[in-house]
Amino acid sequence: MAAPDWLINTFGVAAGLCSMASFVPQIMKIVRERDASAISLGMYAVTTVGFICWTIYGALSGSWPVMLANAVCLCLVLVILALRLRFGDGNA
Repeated sequence: MAAPDWLINTFGVAAGLCSMASFVPQIMKIVRERDASAISLGMYAVTTVGFICWTIYGALSGSWPVMLANAVCLCLVLVILALRLRFGDGNA
């Protein structure tokens, strides 16, 4: 027997909120210290591609929690990438 949609969506939303929240401390630290030299450009580039794929997957499969959470995470990762490019050498 399959789980009800409300339960599936509840876990999807919870997972998305955790994923989104995980990027906020990194953004705050970079902005506060004006230093992003320790951020791996390669890792965040791959993460960006992953979030693009997950967002498209969520849209194509009709899973709004997957689509929305990954679209927000994509935006947060792009902010980190922009901050990395801006403050990558540690000099503001």
